[in-house]
Amino acid sequence: MHVIVIGAGIIGAAIALRLAQRGHRVSVIDSGAPGATAASFGWINASFHLTPEHYHLRAEGIAAWHRLTPLLGESVTWQGCLWWEELGPKLQAFAAQLQRLGYPVERRAPDLPMLAAPPGEALFFPAEGIAAPAATRDALLALATGQGAQVLRGMAVQAVETEAGRVTGIRTDAGRVAADHVVIAAGTGAPDLLHDLGLALPMLPRPGLMLRSSPVPVLDIPILCTPQGEVRQGADGCLWASAAVGHQADDATTIADAMDSAQTAAARIGALFQDPPARWDEVRLAWRPMPGDGLPVIGAADPQGLSVAVMHSGITLAAITAEILADEITTGARRNDLNPFRPERFLA
Repeated sequence: MHVIVIGAGIIGAAIALRLAQRGHRVSVIDSGAPGATAASFGWINASFHLTPEHYHLRAEGIAAWHRLTPLLGESVTWQGCLWWEELGPKLQAFAAQLQRLGYPVERRAPDLPMLAAPPGEALFFPAEGIAAPAATRDALLALATGQGAQVLRGMAVQAVETEAGRVTGIRTDAGRVAADHVVIAAGTGAPDLLHDLGLALPMLPRPGLMLRSSPVPVLDIPILCTPQGEVRQGADGCLWASAAVGHQADDATTIADAMDSAQTAAARIGALFQDPPARWDEVRLAWRPMPGDGLPVIGAADPQGLSVAVMHSGITLAAITAEILADEITTGARRNDLNPFRPERFLA
């Protein structure tokens, strides 16, 4: 079966790999347009969730990343997360909620000398980690091409083509590509492609700014989730931080002044450390692909031969989404636990 994956972000790359491993002929279409992956924080977690079903999917996402980690080298790391975004009774309530769900939680008095004012108590989530977004995407695509997949770059998809209620391929600005199945993993570009098929996918406008510092000495820190914001250190020594506090739940629809927001966030994050970074070298803007109810959209849709994979956070859910879609496309079976996330809740 020839499967086209529209979108070469981390979700499309993971799907391409798992499909190629199942023996399909796979073509990944990369328009070259900036997507959300390059401006992602990279956090793999299930501590953030919207519903119990969403929690369980994210927990499966962690397990799926562990199955991929041996193939990916150092682009995926499991340093855990230290969380004190809220303190006192709210911290205790959050710990109790996660423990009821079965999530690994440890209470700690952080011993991190690089912090300017460490909290008296924090929660440590040992199961959490980071998939360095660009490096992990590139590694997944390299593994996929090693399994026979092909990446077609610089092509903008104009439409998914159908005949007699079945997908037959795609039309691009460089011509037509025939296929037996098409997966739309195009992030914020997905609604336009679906609209042309007579399908509606409501999306929430969710801009996000990510900051990257100049390299600093190795801090040996977990992911830090603090009242000042989330921050992590990359393998190159650079600190990465979101401009929004609690960025996973950030519901801002616009950014009035990107530079002002970035400068405010840089000062706020810098205040966490005894020796703050000398410079914040880069600010990246991405429009996060957030479906209308905030939950992932994963699975088959009409016409026959079409699947959809659109979500935030794509980092946490890329690995499990790839496994699920590869299974469903190959076998035609449907997983009941995916029902809350299927496209038909919107695509009517």
